[in-house]
Amino acid sequence: MTAARPSAVLLLARHGQTVWHAENRYAGVSDIGLTDEGRRQAAQLGEWAARHPVDAIWTSTLTRAIETAEPACWALGLVPRRAYDLRECDFGEVEGRTLAEFAAEHPERAGEYRADPVVHPFPGAEDPRSAAARGTAALRRIADGHPGQRVLVVAHNTLLRLVLCELLSIPLGAYRRVFPQLRNGAVSEVRIGQEGGALFSLNVPCAPDVSP
Repeated sequence: MTAARPSAVLLLARHGQTVWHAENRYAGVSDIGLTDEGRRQAAQLGEWAARHPVDAIWTSTLTRAIETAEPACWALGLVPRRAYDLRECDFGEVEGRTLAEFAAEHPERAGEYRADPVVHPFPGAEDPRSAAARGTAALRRIADGHPGQRVLVVAHNTLLRLVLCELLSIPLGAYRRVFPQLRNGAVSEVRIGQEGGALFSLNVPCAPDVSP
């Protein structure tokens, strides 16, 4: 009987804060850089990686994810690997805008989006089901390539929430309710096996615990 391959531990981190995220604007595939706060969050992720070493680091191809991973790469002497399929969802006509701005012009469409963002995505946006499929496939490839290892994956808020729903057999349309937000720079641990995924922690801050 063949022994089961050891599962990879995937440590999912959302990139640091950007100018658009500070204003609750949808960045999506727009290549927006980090704010000073975002760079501080990236530095904290690097310090966390020094305390909790990983064997590999993967990022999306967007600058905000690459910059967030850099301090962790420096701390551990690792060369980051990049996966195009880890990029954020394309939000179509709402790229660079807030939901409130969209609702002021299209209240009915905004209401439909709030009720079910998968059945009623923004105009011109990527199908969330396709985004969930590509993101999940990317994580499965990473897990398959690193059996028994710890891997830091730096990606994006909406993509990772969709992927978590896909892995945990949660209806995709519930992603905004079940996972209201992945915090910038925080880490969530998942493990992927043949039968699906398991969530071990969510939104764990990277700052060291300074309590007595």
